[in-house]
Amino acid sequence: MAKKIDVAGVGEIPSGEFKIVKANGKEVGVYNDEGVYYGILNVCPHQQAEICKGTVSGTNIESEPHEFIYGKEGKVLSCPWHGWEFDIETGKSIFDPENYRVRTYEVKVEDNRIILYA
Repeated sequence: MAKKIDVAGVGEIPSGEFKIVKANGKEVGVYNDEGVYYGILNVCPHQQAEICKGTVSGTNIESEPHEFIYGKEGKVLSCPWHGWEFDIETGKSIFDPENYRVRTYEVKVEDNRIILYA
């Protein structure tokens, strides 16, 4: 069974921001995307950079040839070392989702507290 870790009160992590917490000896970034919370291990699978020091933005999404559509705003975490991009909802890489991913954790709001399950 996953351990419950009290991260913060609702409202303490502004939308678009994150907080790093310790969970079972590892660092986990807890992200707030307009009141929906995501937990992601603070280690890039490429070369173990602290991925949560990277930026959260969007990316080009699937489209027709010669067409560029920007999407997934606020849901793509880019590694600060080499720019590898990961979906903060699933942990899957944007460029090779079947082979690369960052571990994700369930995060819920309970009694007005943000709880990480690790």
